[in-house]
Formats: sequence, C-alpha cells, structure tokens
Amino acid sequence: PPPQRQERDFRMTLKEMSVEYTESANLIRARIRELRAEKKAANSPSASYKIDRRIKELTPMLQECRDLAELTARYYERSYHKHERYTL
Repeated sequence: PPPQRQERDFRMTLKEMSVEYTESANLIRARIRELRAEKKAANSPSASYKIDRRIKELTPMLQECRDLAELTARYYERSYHKHERYTL
C-alpha cells in the first residue's frame, strides 16, 4: 500500500496570529522606508510618481496589519473594546 500522507495542522492561536501580523507590519514599514529613500534618489518625475503610488498602496496594508495585530493579541481581554472596523 502507498504510504499514508500526513496532514499538517495549520491552526494558529490568536496570539500566534498577532505575532504574524506584527511581523508583516514590520516588513511593510521597512519597505515603505526603502521606497522613501528610493524616492529621494529618483531622477525622474515618473519614477517618483510610481514610488508614491506604491507607498500609497502599502500604507493601508500597514495600518490593517497593526490593527489586526492588536485585535488578535487582545481579543480575549475583558477590558478590550474591539476595533469597530472588524466587529460584525
């Protein structure tokens, strides 16, 4: 018989998710910093425009990662009032 395929358990706790969101936010923040440095060195208006557009695309992602990191870290705290944006 063929070998049994083991199924992986990909479940995470909310605390673990919080760490992942925080790491993602840190990566996005670092990329925005890189893009700002690139913009200072940009030689053309079109290059500068493209960089600005990318920063504008990443900024809401950064905010969402920050919000979700806090929400998942504090979800079970009685005193924590959940973020309105993510409340059903």
